[in-house]
Order: sequence, then C-alpha cells, then structure tokens
Amino acid sequence: MTLDPEDSKIITLARAARARTGAREGAAVRDETGRTYSATNVALTSLTLSALQVAVAMAISSGAASLEAAALVTAGEPAADHDAALVRELGGTLLVAGPDGQVRG
Repeated sequence: MTLDPEDSKIITLARAARARTGAREGAAVRDETGRTYSATNVALTSLTLSALQVAVAMAISSGAASLEAAALVTAGEPAADHDAALVRELGGTLLVAGPDGQVRG
C-alpha cells in the first residue's frame, strides 16, 4: 500500500510516541490545518483513555474543528469501535498500523 507522505508522517509520529514510552498503543492525528498531535494510551487506576482519545482531545483543545486523518499503532488489536467512531465524527480517515508501521486492513 502506497501512502500519502502526510499519512506516513502521522504513522511515524504514532510509532515514535508508542516506542518512547513503551505504551500499548500510540496515535497521531492531523487536523484541518495540517497540525499534528501524537499521544499514547493512558492506563491509570482512576483514568483510562485510548491513544486516539488523547490525541483527539489534544487537537480539539487546541482549536481544531475537524480531522483530516488519524493513525493508530498497536501490536495486534484492531481499533476499538469508539475510537473509529470518534475519528468519523470529526470527518477523518483512520489508519491502523502495527509497530513496524505496516498499515493493516
């Protein structure tokens, strides 16, 4: 699969966030102006968020009105339904990749 360079960039950002912290998943989103946000999942006793939820929250709290694309990097799990719905709600497309950066499905 040949990806747009901007889509490759958000996959790289998601991979780097995941690798940097050893998190279960990493995500990155690109908003309608081209700004990017990357994050990992949060797994605390009192707070659990997916990496996409964190990245989208960062984008929205920074003033983004919509998403162009989102990338999720995870070892084997598919994107959760609520994550896919979140990206769709904001008009973006979702790319899911393994830790090696290869896009799945």
